[in-house]
Amino acid sequence: MGSYARTVRSATTEALLHHDEPAIRWKTRVRVLGEYPGARPLRRLQQEIRRSPRVRRLLEGHAAQPIGTYTKWLGSHWVLAALADIGHPGGPELTPLVDEVLATWLDPGFQREYVPRSSSPPPRTSPRGVPVIDGRHRRCGSQQGSGLLSAVRLGVVDERAARLVERLQHWQWPDGGWNCDLEPSASSSSVYETLLPMRGLAAYAATVDDHAANRAARRAADVLLGRRVVFRRSTGELIDPAWAQLHYPLYWHYDVLGGLKGLAELGLVADQRCEAALDLLEAKELPDGAGWAAGARYYHGAGRVTSGYDHVDWGGVSARRPNPWVTVDALAVLAAAGRL
Repeated sequence: MGSYARTVRSATTEALLHHDEPAIRWKTRVRVLGEYPGARPLRRLQQEIRRSPRVRRLLEGHAAQPIGTYTKWLGSHWVLAALADIGHPGGPELTPLVDEVLATWLDPGFQREYVPRSSSPPPRTSPRGVPVIDGRHRRCGSQQGSGLLSAVRLGVVDERAARLVERLQHWQWPDGGWNCDLEPSASSSSVYETLLPMRGLAAYAATVDDHAANRAARRAADVLLGRRVVFRRSTGELIDPAWAQLHYPLYWHYDVLGGLKGLAELGLVADQRCEAALDLLEAKELPDGAGWAAGARYYHGAGRVTSGYDHVDWGGVSARRPNPWVTVDALAVLAAAGRL
């Protein structure tokens, strides 16, 4: 990378360090610059995140009207995931949210198994059991994986987190990932259902020094690395054009930035199989060096209690204007890859 690019990215980082959002400042210092999150200035910054208008809107919007845990993108599951990703320090005020999410994904139904008689999709919550076809558990691992990741990030590492880890390991496919496709012909894992379990297991393993969880996370990483994050094994072409677009939040979806972000958390983003995906991410940088834009979004808007809306706006979509949430994650990935 030339000196001009280094100067531009330094200026972008400096701008993020002075952003109005305390969460952007926290993510820049911790994820991009590698500062120790337990240091007193970072802990003070997390308290600022706790009191921020964004966090207040997330919590008040969720409390204003009862909705399902998994209602897109308003339910407790998604609120907790957002708070965990933006550096909320956790605490007693989140206990009801955490309890609801963990109770949902530890429903006794997830302990039962059955062989389905048809390929109709099973219920996503409170199931009668987990379908097993050809010896493979057909389970949406992204749900338990996201719940685990949120709990660990927010400081809840108890027997409930351990039970989620056990379930994910029990359902893991031979190739290392997860899939909820009920078609018997489905014999390889889905990146959509593998990314979040990989991240959750990695976070848990790092927190409690669990070697088995770390091995499971690394097996899951092979699902992404085997595809060079977003490319077909057979032809080398992009698997899905939507994966070249950058999004925030990603929710349960997948794109090049999300895949690289997960691999960076495992310390694997410098693997040579990430090179082409990193090149693609760098190519998405705006020409004036202002950062990275969100090319698309999965939420319809903010402020409406309607499925598909979020409680807050995450910077929107623009071909020319940088999105700070996408930009800070892109810089964090490049920093982890030694490209910053």
